[in-house]
Amino acid sequence: MKTKRTWYADVIYYGFVIAFGFIMVYPILWMVASSLKPASEIFSQASSLIPSEFVWSNYPDGWAGFGRTGFDIYFKNSFIITTSVVIGAILSSSIVAYGFARLQFKFKKVLFACLIATVMLPVQITLIPQYILFHNLGWVNTFYPLIVPAFLGGTPFFIFLLIQFIRGIPRELDEAAIIDGCSTFGVFWRVILPLLKPALVTVAIFAFMWTWDDFLAPLIYLNKTDIQTVALGLRNFMDAESGTSWGALLAMSTLSLLPQFIIFLFFQRYLVEGISTTGLK
Repeated sequence: MKTKRTWYADVIYYGFVIAFGFIMVYPILWMVASSLKPASEIFSQASSLIPSEFVWSNYPDGWAGFGRTGFDIYFKNSFIITTSVVIGAILSSSIVAYGFARLQFKFKKVLFACLIATVMLPVQITLIPQYILFHNLGWVNTFYPLIVPAFLGGTPFFIFLLIQFIRGIPRELDEAAIIDGCSTFGVFWRVILPLLKPALVTVAIFAFMWTWDDFLAPLIYLNKTDIQTVALGLRNFMDAESGTSWGALLAMSTLSLLPQFIIFLFFQRYLVEGISTTGLK
């Protein structure tokens, strides 16, 4: 009797999980299916995931882009910005986090409180001062406003994440390294940094996804078509006067998800390990 109840409970549980998962994934399935539909069927038969005919031309049409700017330019720009931000976030966040977690200096508590405050600070508050600063530096319509901040302290959330991880590393390892002749930077480079691998992979994945999906910052700083990112390239398909090319838009939206899907697929284990380990420590 107990076995039957357990069997029924498992069926109900897994059935609910599968149904809920399908509801969550349905928008993505609809987007992929609609990218292969004729333009007349995208909204007229929105409930159907199977096209009446497969229109593969939506992909080359979308890849052609606009004018002389193909969608490959948008992908190249996004990869340049995203890769640079990931490298900058890893380097700067790990160094700043090591200083807060291990070193003693004046105003440490005050600066840490400022760090926590910036985590809770909305991005829109600093938007205008940052734009004025970058405009005075002549960085508007360049990649610098999107890349340089990542090398100058990283993201406060990443710093806080790494601080919690470093605090869980035994200080005896630092003391042993100092006895062996390591300097302060040597302890960071030879002891702390190798042990930070799970947390650094987590930082890299989040930095990649947030930068790749970012729409607001490129919209403000990148006005030239040949330096815009994928997010802005997708917006260019929507034209209130000439109409929106929905087939090409959905086709390029599908391609824009592939890098994130690949990154998450190969590094999912490190992401879960980094988050769970940081939370426990």
